[in-house]
Amino acid sequence: MTVSVLVPSSLSREAEDKREATRKLGYVARAATIFRADRLVVYPDRDGETGQFDGGFVSTVLRYAATPPYLRNEAWGMRDELEYAGVLPPLRAMSQTGSESTGSGSSRQGIVTEVGPEGRVRVNCGLQHPISLNVPPKMAVEEGERVTVRISSRRPVRAKLVDEPLPGLSIEQTDLRAALGREDAGVRIAASRFGEHLTVGRLETLAGRTKRDGMTVAFGAPERGLPAILGIEESAIEASSGQGDAADNGVEPTADPGFDLWLNTVPDQGSEVVRTEEALFATLAPLSLRE
Repeated sequence: MTVSVLVPSSLSREAEDKREATRKLGYVARAATIFRADRLVVYPDRDGETGQFDGGFVSTVLRYAATPPYLRNEAWGMRDELEYAGVLPPLRAMSQTGSESTGSGSSRQGIVTEVGPEGRVRVNCGLQHPISLNVPPKMAVEEGERVTVRISSRRPVRAKLVDEPLPGLSIEQTDLRAALGREDAGVRIAASRFGEHLTVGRLETLAGRTKRDGMTVAFGAPERGLPAILGIEESAIEASSGQGDAADNGVEPTADPGFDLWLNTVPDQGSEVVRTEEALFATLAPLSLRE
């Protein structure tokens, strides 16, 4: 089961300064981490971008936030986009293979600091010192490359380099339609206040599907929701709420990038505007419930 969260490149469009924009992105990354998202995808919304907080800024800050703290200085150095990286809330991501990120049998990210002879490399993976590891057959690594390290013991240190995807939250940039078209997209949900209201009864069937197939949930930007980004009439979405998948929901096929349903997870919102980072918590929390 794969969980993907899609956010627009215009995510920080309303931020007054770089500090505020950075903090906002930190809470987006934290929401994705709390609910164990596998991917956080930034899709383009060029018309909604303002000033310096474009897709490049958004992706850089999110990638930095998703980088383990022990690798940040070595992996990123000094960059203008990260001027206020200190305000990012810690993600403290749990390992998916161990009891915690430092636990026995856990996987963690490392960075290759030196490529030596006889198929050995030195890797900084957050232990007291870089450790020397054998490179698995058919796996090629370069200095500065990020790798996955499986740690079975810390005292004494027992670890091995494994040819597996990096653990933790993956940050990507891709087109919205392409993200929804992935084989592992699962249930494709558009989060919008114009969508079908999420009820207890609807959640019971929907949660079963997301647990089995996974899900991809797309969000809009401040003052610029998904209908505006996609050029879809809000009335078309409202009229079709509760009628099933995107092919029959009244939305023009040329405008709909491939959603299965439009969903309003805050049906009785008390604030005129629900911020994107707030919408992530409000949406991913109920969709993560299990029987």
